[in-house]
Amino acid sequence: MTNTHDLTAHALAAAVRVRDLSPVEIVDHYLERIERVNPQVGAYITVTAELAREQAVRAEKLVMDTADPATLPPFHGVPIPVKDLNMVNGVRVTLGSEVFADLTGFADDNVVVLLRQAGSVLLGKTSTPEFGLPCYTENAVAPPARTPWDLSRSAGGSSGGAAAAVAAGLAPIAQGSDGGGSIRIPSSACGLFGIKPTRGRVSQGPIVPDLFGLATNGPIARTVRDAAMLLDVMAVPMPGDLYRAPEAEGTFLGYADRPPGRLKIARSIEPAVPGVEVHPDCVAAYEAATALLVELGHEVVELPAVPGPDLVPHFELLWGVIATLTPVPPESEHLLQPLTRWLRERGNATSAPDLFRAHAQLQAALRVAFPIMDEYDAILHPTLAQPPAPIGYFHDQEPAENFERQKHFTPFCALYNVSGQPAVNVPLHWTNDGVPIGVMLAGRLGGEGTLISLAAQLEEAHPWIDRKPALWEA
Repeated sequence: MTNTHDLTAHALAAAVRVRDLSPVEIVDHYLERIERVNPQVGAYITVTAELAREQAVRAEKLVMDTADPATLPPFHGVPIPVKDLNMVNGVRVTLGSEVFADLTGFADDNVVVLLRQAGSVLLGKTSTPEFGLPCYTENAVAPPARTPWDLSRSAGGSSGGAAAAVAAGLAPIAQGSDGGGSIRIPSSACGLFGIKPTRGRVSQGPIVPDLFGLATNGPIARTVRDAAMLLDVMAVPMPGDLYRAPEAEGTFLGYADRPPGRLKIARSIEPAVPGVEVHPDCVAAYEAATALLVELGHEVVELPAVPGPDLVPHFELLWGVIATLTPVPPESEHLLQPLTRWLRERGNATSAPDLFRAHAQLQAALRVAFPIMDEYDAILHPTLAQPPAPIGYFHDQEPAENFERQKHFTPFCALYNVSGQPAVNVPLHWTNDGVPIGVMLAGRLGGEGTLISLAAQLEEAHPWIDRKPALWEA
């Protein structure tokens, strides 16, 4: 028997439009699952049950009153949670911090406006680490976000709650954000497909600045089609955005049904962080993905050397400055996590000339790297250098050691935040212990369509939709 949470977001939307399922039934099913399963996985910080039911009732009435339900918005009546770094007017927003444990959203982020216009229903706010800074999701306002595949391990971060929700069947799809890997990391840890779009594809506004262009909103999903469908909803330029991605040809969902053709794909397993050893399970995932790409007829070659290790200190400097951008009252500084305080101290100690020099060095490196990377339709890496980490592996350390462990855990993702290129996690591999290990594909600026077509081909050749963690049937 098929349960409601077995259905993809695309299938749920179709069922609503043909009146096979009502939005109220869908929301009640997910809220009941959240009540039972969320304590195990820590996916949600705030559950908006009353609001979700009100929205579902309105959505159901509109379905019944509309002469042609096919004209309804793409996600009409489909639940989509929002990461707790994003503001929803009238809904609690903690930013993963005890400092803001009682803050109520006073505006809608642009991406929230677009999700609402697409007809979605808000189940709640998904967990994130403080200010979204670490690559794991442990904070002082909610339990840790855990991968449903092994509850002793972290779901990753900073969109760890979003990924845990989708992987545990507590949401059909989710919005996340990615400033240094924060969509791809938890997608790998939770066995999901996630897209970090091209810089400027999805608005960060109106409140969050996009000064450095590192972070972007994006989808986390069980299937390529679901993610592409949600990216179509999110990818609307807004006034005031500092960056604008190249125009896409057609819809991203259309690319999921379009064969990619024979592509020239480069691959590299050389970490950008010096001294990193890539775990054998991550090597195995990378080699298996390479073999599958070759089997599908693609040309796979080794990526020539591009700037990497020399850029790490400049990225670290930017990350410390970004940590200072969230205003914290002096009397509340003591409530911050040790890692956050440490990063903010580094950021506050950075002079304006040092900041601009770091940014200039990153730009100079990209001017060397782009002519090399643009020779390829896609670039393959491991998503992470290690399998999902145990709860506390980072969080229980002193800040300097915590940060060093994070660098060794995720040495591949941040390069594509610096460059602004799109990148996806593809869940092709599981360990013998049943833990997911993803691989990352990056594309040219504006090349999400190629990545979606390629990922859909990989999904068809090596399906993952029927792989579910044990608690899926809970």
